[in-house]
Amino acid sequence: MATDAFPPVVAAQINYLLSHSPLSIKIDQMWAGCKYSGLLDRFSLLIPFWDVIYNAQCPLAAPDIIFGPEDENFHPFCVTVDEGDFKLPKNTLSDWNSKDPSRLLTLIHELRDLYMFYQKKRIGEVDDDRLKFEVSTILSREGIEMYMSSGVEKPEEVKFAVPLLDMNINKMVFGCNWRHQQKIYLQVIFPVGRKYVSVPSAPRLKLVSSPELKALFSIEDVKLPPWLDGMCMAEYLPNLEETLAGLILDAVSLIDVRRRFIEALAPAFGRPLEADAVFCRKATFLAASGVFTFLVHFFFPTQFPKQQPTLMLQSSMHFNSQGAPIRSHLLSEYPWSPRWEPSQMVERIFEFLVEECLNFKKCCTETQLQQQ
Repeated sequence: MATDAFPPVVAAQINYLLSHSPLSIKIDQMWAGCKYSGLLDRFSLLIPFWDVIYNAQCPLAAPDIIFGPEDENFHPFCVTVDEGDFKLPKNTLSDWNSKDPSRLLTLIHELRDLYMFYQKKRIGEVDDDRLKFEVSTILSREGIEMYMSSGVEKPEEVKFAVPLLDMNINKMVFGCNWRHQQKIYLQVIFPVGRKYVSVPSAPRLKLVSSPELKALFSIEDVKLPPWLDGMCMAEYLPNLEETLAGLILDAVSLIDVRRRFIEALAPAFGRPLEADAVFCRKATFLAASGVFTFLVHFFFPTQFPKQQPTLMLQSSMHFNSQGAPIRSHLLSEYPWSPRWEPSQMVERIFEFLVEECLNFKKCCTETQLQQQ
């Protein structure tokens, strides 16, 4: 993320936050408080949605943090003492040092911890027997987070983010450069019910993962097991975790399947110009048809060979009006069966490209003629 438009002191704080946080932190948007200053000085963090407000005219000052409209009762640095008075204990804001680039990181993590405690306290005060039972059964799990959502025009809900799988996915992928530990969470959303129901409805369920995990495994491909009548989270989670563990192991094993296929392409296409050496999701080869030279890009899905690779051709001799090499659209309409041997897969792709490259050459020539 580019932070050049912020004052240097503020940019250092943001860069340190994004590069050193043990948790994945996302900045949603950035803007300026004064349109005449020429500098950005505020941005939004998705925790769940906080605005961080600096002052470009006074960048050495500590920032303000504006919480969401549902959190008007969240006063993290105020402690009630006798007779309803408030005191402000020592905290990161009260001891702000703009020259220390780690201060923003410390502040955000301090506020996040306090916010999690605040949400846990709110949920503990909800008069809902089912929620109280659910909370009591999963408190022993480490890393669980909970959040209460309410508003004037929407019903009250309690959202749980339950970390799954006691396995280090990062260490399972040789050579990966993931900076954060890859996590998969089950998001469980319960409506807040004030009345007793003999058979409560199933909660809404959704799997959520770190964005980087998509290079190895797509949680969108996971079919969640059904939530049976009378079930609680403590009963639901073991079966789900067993299924996920098997899918992760399969996904790791498919890296070698893709790697062996890229190696099998060499007799027909030569050595790749470049290839994804970690996840084996991409590879590029140089090809020629007569004097027409072009690149063949292979894009491999995580479910390869069940799902076939997508191809793209890129001319080495023809360019569009912006000076960029002309590329084909994504190609996937060619013969394929996951039951074939790799050599047969390569043979069918090669046969397809022998004809397709002629169509692509014709398209490149016509495109350049239209530009003249």
